[in-house]
Amino acid sequence: MTLLVKLLTKTATVPTKGSEFAAGWDLYADENCQISFGERKLVSTGIALAIDPDKVGLIWPRSGIAAKCGIDTGAGVIDSDYRGEVKVLLFNHGNVPFRINRSDRIAQLLIVPAYDQSIVVAYEFAEKTARGENGFGSTGR
Repeated sequence: MTLLVKLLTKTATVPTKGSEFAAGWDLYADENCQISFGERKLVSTGIALAIDPDKVGLIWPRSGIAAKCGIDTGAGVIDSDYRGEVKVLLFNHGNVPFRINRSDRIAQLLIVPAYDQSIVVAYEFAEKTARGENGFGSTGR
C-alpha cells in the first residue's frame, strides 16, 4: 500500500514512522499554538491524504504526550474519500498549558481496513452468547 500525501504548505511535514515496525505514522503540527488545561483545539498538519477506498485513517494519541502531559485526541476518522487538510483535535486533560511548536509530533495515524457491510434490522438475534447483554465492567469479575 502506498499512502499519497499532499503538502498544502511550505512548512508541512510528511508523516514518519518512529521505528521499522511502528503501526502508526507520526503526524506533525504545522502551526505554533497552546492548549490550556481543560481545553481542546484543532491543530493544522498542513497535509491532505489520498487513502485507498478499502481503508480508513484513524488518528490516535502519541503515547508519550498522553502519559506525560494528558494530551488526547478526538474525532479521529479520516474517510477514504476526504481530500481536505488533516487536522488533529487535541484535548488537554493535564493541569498545565501544553505548548505546540510547528514540526512537533502531535498524534499518530493508523491506516486500517474499512469493511463495507450492509445493515439489516433484526428483531431477535438467533445466536445467544455467554455474555449476553451484560456490559460496562461485567467481564472484569
